[in-house]
Amino acid sequence: MVKEWLSQKCFSAVHGSHLIYNTCWEDPRLDRKALELTEADRVVVITSAGCNALDYAICGPESIDAVDVNPLQNALLELKIAAIKSLDHDQFFHLFGYGWHPEWRELYFDQVRSQLNPDYQEMWDNRIGFFSAGNRRQSFYFRGTSGFFAWMVNYYLDQAGGLRDDVLGLLECQSVAEQQEHYESCEIRKRLWRKPIRWLLQRDMTMALLGVPRSQRKQIDKTYAGGISQFVQDRIESVFTRLPLGDNYFWRVYITGEYTEACCPEYLTLSGFNRLKSGRVDMIKTHTTTIEQFLEGQDRLFSRFVLLDHMDWLYEHARGSLANEWSQIFRCSTPSTRVLWRTAAMDCDFVNSVNFVQANEKRTVGEHLDYHHDLAATLHQRDRVNTYGGFFIADCKGVAV
Repeated sequence: MVKEWLSQKCFSAVHGSHLIYNTCWEDPRLDRKALELTEADRVVVITSAGCNALDYAICGPESIDAVDVNPLQNALLELKIAAIKSLDHDQFFHLFGYGWHPEWRELYFDQVRSQLNPDYQEMWDNRIGFFSAGNRRQSFYFRGTSGFFAWMVNYYLDQAGGLRDDVLGLLECQSVAEQQEHYESCEIRKRLWRKPIRWLLQRDMTMALLGVPRSQRKQIDKTYAGGISQFVQDRIESVFTRLPLGDNYFWRVYITGEYTEACCPEYLTLSGFNRLKSGRVDMIKTHTTTIEQFLEGQDRLFSRFVLLDHMDWLYEHARGSLANEWSQIFRCSTPSTRVLWRTAAMDCDFVNSVNFVQANEKRTVGEHLDYHHDLAATLHQRDRVNTYGGFFIADCKGVAV
């Protein structure tokens, strides 16, 4: 019990006062196929780093409400929105593509800052160095707690005699077969997965830096042979040897600290940037609160919910809030509402058994979800991130308001 308490305190301390995610760690290419967004859709998404909210905005739904309990995550999305409005594409790509800009201070104070509300101005005034050159962690993608972990891994690659060059070589391979041959011939497995790395992956503090609560780690330890460290090793090896790396910007940015114009999120491409700048970025609104609390104050209906993996934590620590969140989702749903979520575990049976009350009747979530298991399984196999155990797509059905 003491260990659980300490772990939770550590996780809360990290998440309460730090930027956790500097880039989204969910593949929006899967989400676009699963969501099938139209101009009539109203989307609710957990903000994270805001990349995927911008990705959805390019598709042109009616509205996007980005919700996060961490104000710094919303501040990051608001900074991206302000930069899209005030910078040209070259400036914007240098900032969020390369992770820094040589004239960032001038650009920020002369052009970007005025587009932010006062609360976010103060946050970024105090973090002006996140995008400035000339420091030990030059790229923004080595900032935040997840970025700090990526920076430490890069330091390890630099110290492990030629390992960095061999890992970078994987990114230049032209086929999966070439990746496999390179991985094996360079003995990357043997040189990368040494005891220090495996030990680090088993620490609660490491997982907290990556935004993984102890509850998720426990799920993996229970359901995956070898536990969390073996899970991570197997997943990364799968990325390196079974999935094409040519367009895998998720892993490229943490290995190199930057994107390339040919390998980057859609919002950083010229066409994506221009669509957002033409007005589509205005459909995004941020809210610093929980999904449950956001929906409780709504009289609008929403047709798409993207819940990431936060239900893993709620089920372990706040089941009442999880039940009420689902009650609010169903209350605010249209007849065609679709919900996406991910989980650290191989399965997510606990969602179906969640009890909630609506129209004075006790119900279970599973009664009112139509799952698209085949579509989810097909898409999950193509996931370029490849760190989640499960991916779920479900339509809401038959709940009286």
